[in-house]
This record gives sequence, C-alpha cells and structure tokens, in this order.
Amino acid sequence: MMKKLMALVMAFTLLVPTFAFANEVKTPAADLRATLDHLLSEHFVLAVASMQKAYDGDEDTEAVLAALDQNAADMQVAVESVYGAEGAQQFNDIFASHNDYTDDLVNAAKNNDQEARNAAEAEIEEFVVEFSTFLDAATEGNLPQAAAEEAIRAHEADVLKVFDNYVAGEYEAAYMAYREGYARMFDIGKALSGAIVTQMPDKFEGSTVDTAAADLRATLNKLAAEHTTYATIGMQKGFDQKEDVDFINWAEDAHTADFKAAIASIYGDEGAAQFEKVWQANHIDAQSMIVAAALEEDEAARTEAEEHLQTFAKDFGGFLGAATEENLPSDAATEAVWAHEELVLTSFDQYVAGDYEAAYETFRESYAFMFGIGETLGGAIVTQHPDKFGGEKMPSEMPNTGMGGGSTNNTSMTLIATVLGAMFAITAFVMVRRKKAYEQA
Repeated sequence: MMKKLMALVMAFTLLVPTFAFANEVKTPAADLRATLDHLLSEHFVLAVASMQKAYDGDEDTEAVLAALDQNAADMQVAVESVYGAEGAQQFNDIFASHNDYTDDLVNAAKNNDQEARNAAEAEIEEFVVEFSTFLDAATEGNLPQAAAEEAIRAHEADVLKVFDNYVAGEYEAAYMAYREGYARMFDIGKALSGAIVTQMPDKFEGSTVDTAAADLRATLNKLAAEHTTYATIGMQKGFDQKEDVDFINWAEDAHTADFKAAIASIYGDEGAAQFEKVWQANHIDAQSMIVAAALEEDEAARTEAEEHLQTFAKDFGGFLGAATEENLPSDAATEAVWAHEELVLTSFDQYVAGDYEAAYETFRESYAFMFGIGETLGGAIVTQHPDKFGGEKMPSEMPNTGMGGGSTNNTSMTLIATVLGAMFAITAFVMVRRKKAYEQA
C-alpha cells in the first residue's frame, strides 16, 4: 500500500513542478483543517445535489447517492486516523443513517405530506443532538456540545432551505442559501479542526489552524472547489435544460466577485481587475459552448470551445505566475488549470453518455484536486509575502518529500494528511495520463 502511495505521490510531481512551499501554509494543523473542509463541504454539495436529483426523478440519482455514501466512508477513515477504530465506528453508527433522510424528505415533498415531513425533521433533530454529543465527547469538550449542536442544526437548516426553495421554484433564494450553506461548512471545518488540535497539541507539533497562512489556504480552497462545483452542476443542468440553470450562472457570478475581492486583498484593485478580465475571457462562456455543442452534436463547436479553454488555461496560468512573481511557475499553473478543465470536461462527457457512476467519480477527483490547487497557490503567495502571512514556527528540520512541502516522523496522525494527499496524487496520476492521451490524439 505504501509503495503505491509513494508512486502516486511521485506522479503528482509530474503535474506541478516542485518549489518551496511556505511552511506556514502546510502545517499538521492546516492539513487537518483542509481535510475536514474538503470532506464537509463535499458532503454539503452532494447532499443538495442528491435531493434535487431525487425530487426531479433524474437518472443519475443513485450515482449521486453512492458518491454521498462514499464521502461518508472517507470521513470515517479520517475520524479513525485521529480517534482510532472505536471512535470511527461510533461516528459511522451515527452518521451513516444521516444520508437516508434524503428519501424521506423528497417523498414528503413529492406527496405534499406534512406528517412525513415532520417525521423526517424529527429524525434530523435526533441526529443533531446525537452527533453533537459525540463531537463533544470525542474532543473532550474542546468543541462543546451546545456549540456543535448549533452548527450542525444550522447546516441541516441550510440543506432544507435550499431544497424547499428549489421545490417552490424560488431559484435565486435557493442558490443564495446554497452559497451560505456551502460557506458554513468551512466554518465548521475550522472549528472542529481547532478543537482537535487544542485537544492533541503534541500530535500537531504545536501548530494551529487559525494563522493568516492557514486562513489564506482555506479561502483559496473554498473558492476553487466552489468553482468546480458550479462548473460541473451548471453544465449538467444546461444539458438537461433545467429551469434553474440561469441561477447557477448567478451564483457563479457572485462567486467570481468573491474571488476578485480575495485577489484584491493581496494584489490590489489593479491585480483584481486583471484577474477578472482573464477569468471571464475564454472560460465561463466556453463551458456554455461545450453544452450547446453536446446538445447539437456539433464536433466543430466542441473543438472551438476546447480551444477557448486551452487559451484560458494559458492566460490564467500566466496571470498566476506573474502575480506570484513565479513563486508559482507559470508553466506549472497552466498545467494545473488545464488539468482542472479536463476533469470538468471528462465528468460532463461521462454524464452525457449516461455513465453516471464514472461522472461522479470524476467529479470527486475534480473537487479534491481544487484543494491541491488551493494549497499550492497559497504556498506561493505566502512565500512571496512572508511578512503578511508568516508567524508560525515550524520544526527546524523539514525532510524533503519531493512535493515541496514538509513531513514529520514523530506524529501519529499522518494518515489523515495521507488520505487527502493520496486523493490529490491519484487525480494527478490520472490527469498526466489524460494529458498524454490528448497530446497524442
């Protein structure tokens, strides 16, 4: 198993050339926070998608539910890496049945059955109390039951708010709630990881989750993953000609504004304006062109759209390289951006072909990949601006892993970082093969 993981890690270096990560971005605590942010936010994305798909009676409903269940299984692995097999089993006993509420809520909505809805909500409330009690006990009170209960109840309310507005055809309200609910998962990830690190400071070598560098990494992770979600869901809904597709475009525009604001906070208004110009050109519209080409079965239009995306990858990679003063090399950035675009296109093509299981496997690869981009870009920015994002001291000896980051030999929780790292490495390995196939075509 370790030999395979090492091979995959080495494959990752083929996609993004190594450079010196800023230590403050990649610490044991920051890695934990990123892992929880990834799994929790992905849960939200898949939970909402599964309810919408089930309500509409879409053919890919079972595939989304399977992806949601796999997300829960990945959470169990992460919990085990911190709290052992017994703690993981307790987590699974509580959390596994949580995803089953989807059918109850959807059926209640379809049948306009208030009694069934009330019963489903009662089950959700029981879960909220039980799971918050588990988190309080697991973290030895570092995440108090009352605080955990408030956060989990708010998350459940977010999911229901998105679903209810979707059912009512109030799509703008649905996607406003979606963005709020999505962002909340990162708040929960920060709170939970902070509680674990406080509980086990030695395992995390005294690093913390709330440094400026860790916050930057989390912000970039959030923005990158949210983009790939809208791209994937928007293309699916565009192909299916769903009524809410224009409101996904609205959410994407709001997301772009947030991304622009994040760039402005680092590179000023001029840098933000340059970002927006590159981000919009040959990018968002090209995805719509891909959908139109699929509906019309127009290969020439598809080729033209892909050329636009390749131009975007080159332009955006160049922008990132210039902005970071080549701390993130332009060539590496271009490779990573194109890898993201290929994943989105592959998932869409699989969806169009009716291979839904593969489509959601690829989506999960794509989603995980964006957290690698967030880490890499964050590392480049912190290296460029150490005075702005520095402040956390790391061990003096940082073994060279070949990935530009640091690893330690004395921590017992490295599996949690290895799990996520393996996801990134697998994605990279797949993308290198796809890239070579594309070039040979």
